[in-house]
Amino acid sequence: MKRNLLIACLFVSATLQAQTASETWVTLPDVLSGKQVSFKDFTTSPGVVVIFTSVACPFDGYYTNRIKQLQNAYAGKLPILLVNSYTEAPEGEEWMKKTAEANGITLPYLSDKEQLLMTQLGAQRSPEAFLLKNVNGKFTEAYHGTIDDNAQAEAGVKQTFLKDAIDALMAGKPIPSATTRTVGCYIRKK
Repeated sequence: MKRNLLIACLFVSATLQAQTASETWVTLPDVLSGKQVSFKDFTTSPGVVVIFTSVACPFDGYYTNRIKQLQNAYAGKLPILLVNSYTEAPEGEEWMKKTAEANGITLPYLSDKEQLLMTQLGAQRSPEAFLLKNVNGKFTEAYHGTIDDNAQAEAGVKQTFLKDAIDALMAGKPIPSATTRTVGCYIRKK
């Protein structure tokens, strides 16, 4: 019985590792540059930040300035990718581009209308953040959750979960909180 359980655990572990390796190679279009972006573009980076966003969700509007702060703080140090997996009409690529440009966002803004990356990472809301650690060219989840502890009031933020996770990763230290509860708008699956 124990032997069968051990074999089953090893099989699940190997399967998850194989899935993680293949999932990191998703290629999506960047609506701002018109280029295709893939995780294999970042194999020399210590990690990648992925933030699922929306054009229409009010929570994303609350976080625009904080995303710009992350954009400025980590420019040239760690790639940050915005991803829109919503399929509703107001979330189209044209609106994605207009919204990003109007808000001064210059990060790659990836269109995931087939919801491939959303499904692979298990994203359910926006804004929802993932910090993926690069381990020999394979990306594994190091942090998953909210950007900080106050969705509606930037001035009331006491804990900067995503920033703290990024700083820990960059310093080679353990992530203080590997998972936090995400608040925001639900991404409807196709």
